[in-house]
Amino acid sequence: MTDLDIAQSVKEEHIRDIATKLDISEENLEFYGTNKAKLPLSLIDEQKVDDNNLILVTAITPTPAGEGKTTVSIGLGDALCEIGKKAVTVIREPSLGPVFGIKGGAAGGGWSQVIPMADINLHFTGDFHAIEKANNLLSALIENNIQSKTRNLGIDPRTVLWKRCMDMNDRGLRNIVAALGGKPGGIPRETGFNITAASEIMAILCLSKDFEDLKKKCGSIYVGDTWEGKPVYARDLNAEGAMAVLMKDAIKPNLVQTLEGNPAIIHGGPFANIAQGTNSIIATKMGLSLGDYVVTEAGFGADLGAEKFMNIKCREAELSPRTIVLVATIRALKYHGGKPLQELTNEDTAALKAGFPNLERHISSLKSFGVPVVVAVNCFSSDTEAEKQALMDHCKSLGIPVALSNGWADGGKGCTDLAEIVVEASASCNNKFTPTYSLDDSPRTKMEKICSTIYGAENVILTNKAKRQLKRFEDLGYGRLPVCMAKTQKSLSDDEKQLGRPAHFDIHIREFEIATGAGFLIPIAGNILRMPGLPGTPAAEKITIDAEGNISGLF
Repeated sequence: MTDLDIAQSVKEEHIRDIATKLDISEENLEFYGTNKAKLPLSLIDEQKVDDNNLILVTAITPTPAGEGKTTVSIGLGDALCEIGKKAVTVIREPSLGPVFGIKGGAAGGGWSQVIPMADINLHFTGDFHAIEKANNLLSALIENNIQSKTRNLGIDPRTVLWKRCMDMNDRGLRNIVAALGGKPGGIPRETGFNITAASEIMAILCLSKDFEDLKKKCGSIYVGDTWEGKPVYARDLNAEGAMAVLMKDAIKPNLVQTLEGNPAIIHGGPFANIAQGTNSIIATKMGLSLGDYVVTEAGFGADLGAEKFMNIKCREAELSPRTIVLVATIRALKYHGGKPLQELTNEDTAALKAGFPNLERHISSLKSFGVPVVVAVNCFSSDTEAEKQALMDHCKSLGIPVALSNGWADGGKGCTDLAEIVVEASASCNNKFTPTYSLDDSPRTKMEKICSTIYGAENVILTNKAKRQLKRFEDLGYGRLPVCMAKTQKSLSDDEKQLGRPAHFDIHIREFEIATGAGFLIPIAGNILRMPGLPGTPAAEKITIDAEGNISGLF
């Protein structure tokens, strides 16, 4: 059975019955059919947020074989419910780009999924569309002001940083010329599109605490300069009110269910290699208000998603996880140990052990936060007993609690051992996390601390262009912002070909971007793009619908 087959084989409970498990009355639900509902922000209880247990799920460096963070997150959430805990899984919404591209959906896998799987992977409740429209409204207001004769701010079109966005991998829109057509079209200039998941509006939604905060952050977006060199913000265009109105429903988290009928909240979906990579603050706090344990995830490997989760999201929201779960797979570790992709299903304990340094680097970086770390071995059918034992023994030799995770095959029952060690680790955590850097550090010092502590790099090298941009942003007063490092997810370094645990490497920053609304600087290392392209054979080619409306090909 495919993931979609499994998802469609389970009879869904009415969403009001799922809400009852969290003591949410029907009056507090905004129904989207019988299987989805929006939750009001009034359900957030800050005292419960502080008292309850936040569990972060992250992973070793991703490989083409897949690691299964979402599958483990959902399986762990179900397992916590299985052992009698009141748990909520809180994860991100999938972007249509990966769904129709190479990665596929992001609703878990096997018997550890959230449903309705097809809806979640497609338009869901329209959150991404609302974010896209708010983003593009600002673009329209900028274009209009540039050629306006009644209220012209004197924006220099050459300095406009703001781009349009859409939720699809469309490489042809990365760089375009806009406003053609003479006077009616405006003043032509170079611009482009970002994918919605990598847009600043997505980051703003996920880092906002309430409606007022959303509006304030939208107003703080830096869009470019005047002809005199003065900065122009979205609030100067009176854009923030209308932008927030477009997201009046998108700001509310979405309640769905797992295959086992346990509550799950899905909200927001920023990429982790250039955005902050975690679901919204509001959704996380909602989960902590409603359940004793919240299982959440951060995108890509721990060097990207987990680092941003701690240093950006948790700092902004004043949250602190009680446990960090590091997902590792035998297949991925063998890949990092030098075994070819097509041979990963063959037993090879030597290649597995050669990949251990990647696991060790991530354990080391996560321990720097001062929060208990446990390892979840996400099992695949090709894993042998000898390989499982070797990995388990190695984790134990490092003093790290470890458990097998069989959620894909067995759902929550396959993750109860993991749930038990997570509960134990959470009970032992008596302190808040330690950030990697201080906000009072200079931007360069912040980057150096991330690159040395989290990646294991030796130096941070800036191009002349990056130096000029950084000086400009510091002159504008943004030196105290946290940094959102943008680099490849395929390596601890900025070179995707360096697998395992690279040594004696530098991180090269080619340029900077700034997200003054979301509240962070973005150093860009290597060839990271905000608008991905489709692969040679896109997943879209296999997705279809029959005469009865049944979808197939989603995975």
